[in-house]
Parts: sequence; structure tokens; C-alpha cells
Amino acid sequence: MPALGRLHLITDTRTGRDPIATVRAALAVAGPELVVQVRVEDDATDREAYDLAGRIVELCTPAGATCLVNDRLHVALAVHAAGGHVGALDLPVAAARRVLGPDALLGATARDPATALDAVADGASYLGVGPCYATTTKDGLPEPIGPAGVGRVVEAVGVPVIAIGGVTAERVPALLAAGAYGVAVVGALSGAADPSRATTELLAALGRTGAPTC
Repeated sequence: MPALGRLHLITDTRTGRDPIATVRAALAVAGPELVVQVRVEDDATDREAYDLAGRIVELCTPAGATCLVNDRLHVALAVHAAGGHVGALDLPVAAARRVLGPDALLGATARDPATALDAVADGASYLGVGPCYATTTKDGLPEPIGPAGVGRVVEAVGVPVIAIGGVTAERVPALLAAGAYGVAVVGALSGAADPSRATTELLAALGRTGAPTC
């Protein structure tokens, strides 16, 4: 199973955002420490998801970074991504594991110990836990759980916990103190005036340095 980087970048395909440019900037700094989770808007076609994911796999591979596809596991298989990530309204974790096979990375969303334990038992390689803080990136999210909520999940499971939701470099230390293995961001990079600098700041907060191979 591929190693899991500590900085996860979720693609932002909203109007006015350039996911490819953001990924390029982050990869140039983070290299193998970066995991790119390809997420598209709900109304995007499978072809659009396939085209975006394929381009990102091509960018990640020479840099030694990991590409996962959120929700659309058939796209993950089609582009030879390292795996996928499923949320609460996607395929159940056990079904997702059957689709991807035993060796793929599989992330699952959780916000409490019970859900987290079920996801791990069903085959999740890591957990995306949150939202940690309030965020406007995605509609319909539940109330933030804060670092304390992250800590409760960490204590319950033995797989890496990736904190997500309103994450900034300034908030990373509190999440690491709660036991998070890493963090996932959207707007902190896609909305940054200088995504490379923002990536550097996030890596520094994580206590990591990138080691790009290209």
C-alpha cells in the first residue's frame, strides 16, 4: 500500500479557481509529502472528472506524490490513481474496498469514534475527520468538532487521522497536538495569492519539508 503524505490538497473546481495551477504550485514545494484528492462538483460529468484526474496523476507521478479520487471510484481505477476517498453519502467503506481492491489507499470521512471504528473495520486506510473549524468551501457540513473532536477519534483508531475543515497553517499545531497525522486543505491553497508560499507554511507547521524529485 502506498505511503501516506501528511499534506492533503483537495482540488477546488469552483468557478474562478484553477486546480491544475494549484496542484503544480504545491507539488513544486511538497513533492512526496503531498496527497492530491481529486474532487469535482456534483454536477461535473464523469468525463470531466476523468480528464482532471488523469492530468493530476500525470503531475503527481514524477514528483513521487499520491493521487486519490474522491467519491468516483471508477474514475480512480480508470486513471490508475493510488486509491480513493468516500464520504458519508458515497459507497459504504466495505463496498469501496471491494471496488478498489486490497492494496489501494482508501480514505473515509468520520467525525466521531463510532463511525471511525466502523470505517476502519470495513477497510479504511486512513480517516478524514472534521470539519474541525467552520468553512465555506462545502455546503451542508455539520458543526465543527475542533481539535478535541479530532482527538477523540485519534484515541479510538489505529490508522492515520487527517484533519479537515477550515485548516490553516496557524491552526495546524493544535490539530497535531490532538493527534492528527496530517491535514487536508482546499481554500488554504486554492484561494491563496501565492500557493507555493502557502504550501511551504503548511509544511513548516506540519514539521515537514518537501523533497520533490522533479
